[in-house]
Amino acid sequence: MRPLDENETTAVFNKLHKFVGNNLKNIVLESQAHEGPEPNPGRYCFRMQKNRVYYVSESLVKRATNIKRDKLVSLGTQIGKFTKGGKFHLTVQCLNLLAANAKHKVWLKPTAEMSFLYGNSVLKGGVGRITESIQVNDGVVVFSMSDVPLGFGDAAKSTVDCRKMDPNGIVVHRHADIGEYLRMEDDL
Repeated sequence: MRPLDENETTAVFNKLHKFVGNNLKNIVLESQAHEGPEPNPGRYCFRMQKNRVYYVSESLVKRATNIKRDKLVSLGTQIGKFTKGGKFHLTVQCLNLLAANAKHKVWLKPTAEMSFLYGNSVLKGGVGRITESIQVNDGVVVFSMSDVPLGFGDAAKSTVDCRKMDPNGIVVHRHADIGEYLRMEDDL
């Protein structure tokens, strides 16, 4: 497990900024760890292991130095992975981190939740509420009406355009949802 280099850090922060905006400072600067037996476990940091990026407390990183790199499977919360082409993709495991700091949100009606959890995009007819000032291609976190985070994706339309569109029009293109835990359990 190693720290991210400059290019990797830029790619991770750009992707996170798309979803959390200025709340990125909450993730990077102000996060205090609450795990482990130490009274002051330190801040959270980003580490990379086998092209996967993890969000982990500094005290846990120090404890992991006793484990050989080839034996270490995971540490902390996986937030994404780098492809062979060098692009960074967020994974569903980072959903709680995104939901706590989300800039743009969409709430689904109960009738549309299952469709989204089966891997489909969010349609206008399934939207219960939507935050203001969403623009095309903004990162959006999808919630149920009871504020349970279900997934995330990119906005297909702005908030203004959503109000005028057909009920079968796509509002959010899905990137990841919690249904992946069942559909792709061998790959996670």
